[in-house]
Amino acid sequence: MVRLPLTAQDRERGRRLGLLLRQARGDRSVLDVALAAGMSPETLRKIETGRIATPSFPVVAALAVVLGVSLDHLWGEVEAAGSGIDPAGERLSR
Repeated sequence: MVRLPLTAQDRERGRRLGLLLRQARGDRSVLDVALAAGMSPETLRKIETGRIATPSFPVVAALAVVLGVSLDHLWGEVEAAGSGIDPAGERLSR
């Protein structure tokens, strides 16, 4: 299977997702969260920094469970930030 190159929008979405996951991790260590989610700490670091811009659904779902956040919340935050509208429906200042 040929994988198409990521667009700038894909990379930005991945950066936002990583930031949200990092914020949700709070004071927990990368090692603890990664092992609880069934991945290596390096993979989690790459996701949090946006170097893995399109993590698979099972990976994101595992992290959401471990971090106690809903997938709906994550997706809503990622999409709202990209659209310039906050999750409450208000336009963000630019």
